[in-house]
Amino acid sequence: MSTQQNPSAHTTGNPDRPAARGPVGPPTKHQLALMIWIAVFPTLTVINLTIGPYLKDTNPVLRTFVLATLAVPIVIYGLMPRLHRIRGRILSRRAA
Repeated sequence: MSTQQNPSAHTTGNPDRPAARGPVGPPTKHQLALMIWIAVFPTLTVINLTIGPYLKDTNPVLRTFVLATLAVPIVIYGLMPRLHRIRGRILSRRAA
């Protein structure tokens, strides 16, 4: 006797409700643009308010270089992973 398992047949304690789906897909272009804006704008604002006075007399190219050098790692390694997790939770709740 062969027993085939249907992954959607597994439940989470409630027989009427299927188990939570796997990870959500990648964000759309619009979702990604919004996530990037949510991460970049406050980061640049805080960095500008914090170190801006120290850089006020520097060349604009050097100032931009310093701001970007600080902001990019904060956004990429700190904020974007959190925003992806939040997006995943939101979409998982909507799908359930």
